[in-house]
Amino acid sequence: MKENYQMKLNDMTFYGYHGTDPSERKIGQRFIINIEFSADLSNAGKSDKIEDTVNYVKLFNKTEKIVKNEKFNLLETLARKIALSILEEHDIISKVNVSVRKPQVPIPGMTGNSEVCIEVER
Repeated sequence: MKENYQMKLNDMTFYGYHGTDPSERKIGQRFIINIEFSADLSNAGKSDKIEDTVNYVKLFNKTEKIVKNEKFNLLETLARKIALSILEEHDIISKVNVSVRKPQVPIPGMTGNSEVCIEVER
């Protein structure tokens, strides 16, 4: 029997310096990241040991490092970098979805946010 689990990390908020506007790259702003992935975590379901699963604290820390320490013009590039780093570090993950939301878009009259989502599958 194959067990396929979905795990989600929702509304992780980090401060970063991404965007095409020079002020965004100088002043920075908040970014809200969601990660969802699929994996066969049946060993973890049986063993109840953290070493048999994907440690979401490590995912959080890796995402935080990318958002805070790197600079990208496009949300697409930031989302892709996060998704690929997750797949590179976790062979057990078969598919990952990453969304990057920018709450304050520097467009006059825009009161909502912009968001980019990417799905990467092995």
